[in-house]
Amino acid sequence: MFSWTVDHCACIDDGPLRRVERDVPEPGAGQVRVRISCCGVCRTDLHLAECDLPPRRPGVVPGHEVVGRVEVLGARTQRFAIGDRIGVPWLGGTDGTCRFCRRGQENLCLTPSFTGWDCDGGYTDACVADEAYAYQLPDSFTDEQAAPLLCAGIIGYRALLCAAVPPGGRLGIYGFGASALLTAVVALNLWLRVHVLTRGANNRTLAAQVGVDSVGDATDTPPEPLDGAILFAPAGELVPVGLRALERGGTLAVAGIWLSDIPSLNYNDELFLERRLRSVTANTRQDGEEFLRLASRFGIRARTVGYPMAEAPTALADLKHGRYSGAAVLHN
Repeated sequence: MFSWTVDHCACIDDGPLRRVERDVPEPGAGQVRVRISCCGVCRTDLHLAECDLPPRRPGVVPGHEVVGRVEVLGARTQRFAIGDRIGVPWLGGTDGTCRFCRRGQENLCLTPSFTGWDCDGGYTDACVADEAYAYQLPDSFTDEQAAPLLCAGIIGYRALLCAAVPPGGRLGIYGFGASALLTAVVALNLWLRVHVLTRGANNRTLAAQVGVDSVGDATDTPPEPLDGAILFAPAGELVPVGLRALERGGTLAVAGIWLSDIPSLNYNDELFLERRLRSVTANTRQDGEEFLRLASRFGIRARTVGYPMAEAPTALADLKHGRYSGAAVLHN
């Protein structure tokens, strides 16, 4: 089978991905093999290729928004049957025994594994996955619609929980890519007031189209103080901006796995009055199940742009240079 691997770390325009031929993987105990129909393109894949997030092993296959059908069952599997349509997400496994796993915080596991970083992901024809960490996908979504939900949607939902906006409260969203779009729609369905602050005319137009309460530039002051905010843009210089926009006791959640350096903070202007800054570190499986139920209930749909799997480097380059709005999805 053909697979895209991270051959070396470089700017995406300089070709860090390499297409290689590999044997079809065999599932081990507790694993299933998935014949991949499509895989979403996430900014984390771009960070991996460009070494903002160094690969954890040579020649890893990126991709962690994987949709496909179970075609082979490993020993002692019991959740899925051959032919089931499932999603393979970023969180690929946890030890289940560390102090964080034991208290229900598996997203903070001491020895986790991640799809497309530790183990091969979805930029290929087939992959293996631990069945305990895969999701049964609602029938209400097509394969292409489901793919971005598996990371952009789930991690956005986790970030929304971390922002701790009270019922009927005011949420700020900084940056407006695929994850931010899905999060905004969830927040609107939960009757929050949503203010989007983002660079780029196309992103601001898209935000207005989904019916948010206001749209502005990334450095603008929102029309009202925010009870909570989420920073989706990987831009550390926006952290002080977001903190200053918070109401007393508000929280700014940073949703990305990678962030450029944060400039010095002024305690009185940006942190005093119990304003909080927190990161979002992966998600729990419970977060994923809750989000998929909400997405199905609310009829949430990602805005997607399809690419052939053979054009994975082009899709990543287009993501970097902002050539599309929404989420790219690679198709086999």
